[in-house]
Amino acid sequence: MNFTRWSARLPGTQRRAAERDDHSSVPAARAGSVRPKAAATPPDDTPEPSGPVTAPSLEGLSARELLGRLPAPVALLHGPEHRVTYVNPAYTSAFGARPCGEPAAEAMPELDELSLLPLMDQVLRSGTPRTVKSRKVRGGSSYTVTCTPVTDGGPDGEAGVLVYATDVTDHAEAAERLRASERRHRETAVTLQRSLLPQDLEQPDDLRIAATYQPGGTDAAVGGDWYDVITLGAGRTALVIGDVMGRGVRAAAVMGQLRTAVRAYARLDLPPHEVLQLLDVLAAEIDASQIATCAYAVHDPNEGHLVHASAGHLPILVCDEDGTVHRAEEPTGPPLGTGGWIHTSGTIPLPPGSTAVLYTDGLVERRSEDIDEGVAALERALSGAKGSPQVVCDRLIRSLGVTAEHDDDVAVLVVQHPARTGTSAELFHNASLELHGGIEAAPRARAFATGVLASWRFPVELCDLGVLAASELVANSLQHGTPPMRLGLRRTDRRLIIEVTDGDDHLPRRRRADPADEAGRGISIVATIASSWGSRRTPGGGKAVWCEFALPD
Repeated sequence: MNFTRWSARLPGTQRRAAERDDHSSVPAARAGSVRPKAAATPPDDTPEPSGPVTAPSLEGLSARELLGRLPAPVALLHGPEHRVTYVNPAYTSAFGARPCGEPAAEAMPELDELSLLPLMDQVLRSGTPRTVKSRKVRGGSSYTVTCTPVTDGGPDGEAGVLVYATDVTDHAEAAERLRASERRHRETAVTLQRSLLPQDLEQPDDLRIAATYQPGGTDAAVGGDWYDVITLGAGRTALVIGDVMGRGVRAAAVMGQLRTAVRAYARLDLPPHEVLQLLDVLAAEIDASQIATCAYAVHDPNEGHLVHASAGHLPILVCDEDGTVHRAEEPTGPPLGTGGWIHTSGTIPLPPGSTAVLYTDGLVERRSEDIDEGVAALERALSGAKGSPQVVCDRLIRSLGVTAEHDDDVAVLVVQHPARTGTSAELFHNASLELHGGIEAAPRARAFATGVLASWRFPVELCDLGVLAASELVANSLQHGTPPMRLGLRRTDRRLIIEVTDGDDHLPRRRRADPADEAGRGISIVATIASSWGSRRTPGGGKAVWCEFALPD
């Protein structure tokens, strides 16, 4: 564009032109006359003269001058081989001198390092500019490069490409430092998360259990998913799955506190809904802004089902041996920390040969579909999943499309109640005796325990200890309990379990008896001779007191 043509339209042009005329006459005046005294400076409110003004002309500047003054590297290439036509001084300073007329593939290796040669071919064919961002050369510098088509100007009138590079090394290094910091934070959160999860799952006698935890992909912050398996004694097992909805180290720290609290509350051997009630209060004290969900279930081999309670968590799924899948229904309460809610427990059958799955929302939740569709997909995958618990875990993860770049954490806990036959079944036995009270109850209990333990072919020493423990527990129930009373004996492949139930809900405690006391030593004797002992309140009212003996190898 010729700017001179439009100079008359620019305000102030005449004044600047007149000033140029005055300055041009000064040398002539200096030759033979004294320079006149300068006029006084007009006040600020003096209006400026208006009229045509002459703008500086760009017609005298060549493209080479313009490109040569640019601080950014610029190269001009023409023809299908991208022969070098021109490089500016900034390009030479950055990459070295480049001979004109040589193909870029041979004379300009930096273009290959920046992967620009295919892009230049595309620009030459399409006539459309293209830009690549933050490409690094071998020297370590990073550039953002724009390739612009040039319609002519080549040696033979060929079209070409103008390459304009911007040094973004500082920005690229800052971005890399930020990414490295984010990676370190993520690795710290993942390490903390994994360290707070159980390193080795407890394996109950009657169940086979496996679990899988997979953190979210690189772009997803680590969440607070957790699981746990807690053996409660007398063959009973607590199963826990939970999810803290936050992200990063804070969510993992809250998760660790909740998991520790669950283990402590589980040792009280309370019903599932009471455990969640205690956990709800604690969650509000830890951090009221963190939302957490949890499902807690207890398996008793003598009952054949799971007693469960849920605080805003997804339902437990149970697959029968024939592939039929059942979903644990209500009750489901609000997430932990909300307060003011009375949780309740429900039951779901877990017969021999069945498999139960506890999971977090990362397994079934997708942004493109409703979460119920994800749970239905999990049910279909579970119905066809066979094999060991770990194999089932892996198959469910694959079937639900969870990859290393998944956008959320995933925790899965698979519990199998195996159907035992043959030799394996011979290692598991149950026997029980109803006690009606009276002076004959204790002798009947001792005779029953002696006969059952002898039939199970235990060593004589273990039989004697088992009979003594059964006698003390029955005597304690007869003295402090109320009907109905029952003595139960159970053997597994690893332990002998003796349990006495009655209708009184006052739990016994171990105490030191004085030498003159005639009673108060029963529980102390049981605690001394048994591997472990404990007591709990039963759902229908009353209590159960139990002890365990580890079987010799």
